Formats: sequence, C-alpha cells, structure tokens
Amino acid sequence: MELNLKLNRRELLGSGLALLVTTHAQNAIAQNTKPGDDAGGRSPAYGAAALGLGITSTFARFLSGIQFDQLSPAATHEAKRAVLDWIGCALAGSRHPTAEKLRATFAEIGSLPVATVLGRGGLKLSLLDAPVANGQMGHVLDFDDTHLGGVILHTSTATLPALFALGERRKSSGRDLIVALAAAFEAGIRVGQAAPRHHYGGWHLTGTLGTIAATAGSARLIGLDDKQTTYALGIGCTQAAGMQQNRGSDCKSLHAGNSAYHGVLAAMLASNGFNSSPEILEGSLGFVKIFSSTQQIDAITAGLGQSWMITGNGYKPYACGVVLHPLIDAMIEVSRKASRPAASLDHVEVLVHPDVIRITGVDTPGSGLMSKFSSNHAAAVAYIDQAAGIFQFSNERARDPTVQALRKLIQIKTVPSFRLDQAVATVFTKSGATYEARIEHATGTVSNPMSDQALNEKFLGNATMAISADRARRVVDLIWRLDSLTDVGDLVRACA
Repeated sequence: MELNLKLNRRELLGSGLALLVTTHAQNAIAQNTKPGDDAGGRSPAYGAAALGLGITSTFARFLSGIQFDQLSPAATHEAKRAVLDWIGCALAGSRHPTAEKLRATFAEIGSLPVATVLGRGGLKLSLLDAPVANGQMGHVLDFDDTHLGGVILHTSTATLPALFALGERRKSSGRDLIVALAAAFEAGIRVGQAAPRHHYGGWHLTGTLGTIAATAGSARLIGLDDKQTTYALGIGCTQAAGMQQNRGSDCKSLHAGNSAYHGVLAAMLASNGFNSSPEILEGSLGFVKIFSSTQQIDAITAGLGQSWMITGNGYKPYACGVVLHPLIDAMIEVSRKASRPAASLDHVEVLVHPDVIRITGVDTPGSGLMSKFSSNHAAAVAYIDQAAGIFQFSNERARDPTVQALRKLIQIKTVPSFRLDQAVATVFTKSGATYEARIEHATGTVSNPMSDQALNEKFLGNATMAISADRARRVVDLIWRLDSLTDVGDLVRACA
C-alpha cells in the first residue's frame, strides 16, 4: 500500500507508521529518488535500491566466458610461475607450528577426507577444510607472490588452495586451472583498484579481495554461467574479512585459507541456485562502497580482455612483507660494499616510501611472525646475514642480541616522492666512513623480475623442506607442462 507523505502526523502515530515513513523518505533522499520509488519504480530496500549500472553482471559475464585460447602467452606463462612459486611456499610452510595447530584442530573437529593437504604424506581433509589448511601453509611464511598493481594482494595463496581442492575432486585439466587462476587475478585486482582506500581502512586485502579472487576462480573452474557467477560473487563478498590488526599473529595466514574456503563455498552454493545481490560490487551498500571511503568503480570493467592482470604479478626473494624488499636489497648491497661488522657501525639511515612505516612499523618484534613486519629487523638481518630468507624471520633471529643491538641503530625515514619499490640505505661507521646503496626497483617486482631459473631455485629450496629432491624436480616438470595435464589432481597428489 502506497503511503501519502502529507497524512496528518497524528494519524501516522496512531497507526505506528511515522517512523516507517520517515525512514522511507530518508532512504529515498539517500538514493536520489522520490519516496516510494527507486530507479526502476520499485520500493527501495533499506538504502540498497537497484542502481541499474550492471557492473557486477557485466564482470561476471566476462569472468565466466574466459577461454584458454583468449589468454596471452605471457598470461599462461605467468600462471605457471604463480603455481610453481605458491606450491613451494606451501610446502615450506607445511611444517610451521601455526599450520600444525590448525591441522590438530581439524582432527579434533573431524573432517571428511576428500582433498589433499600438501606436504603431509597423503593427509586429506574436506573440500572446505583442505583449502583453509593449504592456504594458511602458503601464506604463513610471507614468502608468497604479491601483486602491486594498485593493490597489495597475495592472489595465488587465496585462490590456488580452492582450485586445487575443486580441481582434484573434479579431475579438472591444467588448462582449466590456468584459466581459473587468470579469472581470479582479474577479479581480485580489479575490485581492489575500484576501492583505492580499502587498505587504509585496516582490512587485510588477502582476506577481503582474496575472497573475491578465490570466488571468481572457483566459479570459473566449475563452469558456472554468468548468472551463477554473479551470485557467487555476492556470496563471496558477503563473507570477505580479515583485519590488519592481526599482522604478526597466527590469524594473518588464516585469512588466506579462509579466502579459499569462502571461494569454494560461494561457487558451490551458487551452482545449487543460492542467490545474492546482483549489484554486490557497485551497489550503494555493496563491496566497493562499504570497504573504501573513495571509489573508482569503472576500474572493474575498464579494458576487459585487452590485457591480463596476472602478467603484473610479483614474486618474493625474501620471506617477509613485500614493502620491506627494497630496503632489504639496499641493506644487502651496502653490507657488501662496507664489509664491516655490525659492531663497527655508528648508525644506519634508510629512506623508504611512507607506506613502509605504515605497514611495517614494528620496532621491537618479539617473534618471527612479528619480525616480518618490522623494517628495523629486516634491515638489521639483511646487513648482518646478507640474506632475508625463512631463518632471518624466525623466533631465534628475532631474539638474537646482535640483531636487536643493530635494530636500535637503524633510522627509517620516509620520502613521499619515492615509489613503493624504491629505497636508499646509508651506513655510517664509528671511524667516520660512509657507504650508500640505492635501489630503484626491488628484486621480484615487474620492473626487476625474478627469472624462471630463480623461481625454480626458490621452489627447490622451499619444497625440499617437505618432500624429497627427486619429487620436487618432478613437480617442477609437471608445473611447466601444466597446460598439457589432463588431470590437475596428478600435480596435487605429487605434492602430498
């Protein structure tokens, strides 16, 4: 029944409808429509009236329609590199205490053995639990790939655990996996670009955007149509979460696992007719609006299919937050130039982009996990060890007196004009000598990429922490032939 806003207020109070009418009018104003109507002439739904932009549905149509032959050779090659790098990180992380706690909890709860857990000798968990376990293992060392195309997103570790579980169950081909991973990168990165202040709100993007990526990848892998993919995106978005406050704790890597979990769940629900808002991305109460104080909504659909987001992926030579990599490069280089022990230094000055302090400003990390977000610690171990691998961010190294002493001598200063992959380190010795190193583009970024050979070596170093060298080399061969595999389960089980 349509209400007349000119009714006497007493009449409305008597019928208990005054608040309803006032709220209805306010919602209409917020939506720039007249009371009682939205853009389509229907009653608005609590401020979430249809905008009619069609962005989510257009994007879903694109994602669901991606074919292997549409991908550029560079995109296909980058997908293989991403798979290689992530599996190595997951195998290295499979023995981490955080991963052990998670698996022990699943054992206590009970989990139907369906999908393979990497590096655990044939252990299987449910179609939802295995992605959580593998996702956490892949992210717990902070050694996994990172896209810096306007967002800081660990796309592979949020997505591949979902694709591996679904792919193993469905006997998906290697080409199917590559297409699904490319779709995931499109979704996660583009939505992140549409929400440019997302990270500043305290959200951990691998938990939030990672859920969108995993959902898009899962939907494509199981062959959802455009309508089902639209629904899957809505189901995924409404589950997206992950807070930066949990950096340095067991929860940060859980975000990656949860993204994979929610991606599988969203795709499976949508395949069975579960619905969601068709405007979950662009809606007035949709993802981009509520997760970011500013919006660039056109980024979601601009230039679809003209290039592929996965080709902008970056890889980590160091086992810590990616924004620390430029200063690590600089400290390793200046250490080699100076060739002086840490005890001979008076102080050290490191110039970085402001986001380095915002993201990694932990001065006195008490654990290995926390040290991955300490610029002082990263600079200290890089100088002393001329390395920044898994050991350099262990509990042992975080509590080492020599490292702790050098951390106190390091001054991190920000330069607003610097790029995120740029740094300068200057060492001042007690004798008065100075040494400087300047890094224009950190190792592993698109402008200074790791070679295939470097990724192979990183993989073998990581993988052999969990499986034999012979098996690791076999996995390398399978990955470089991924587009010829008829059953991706062969690769997954080779990593068991």
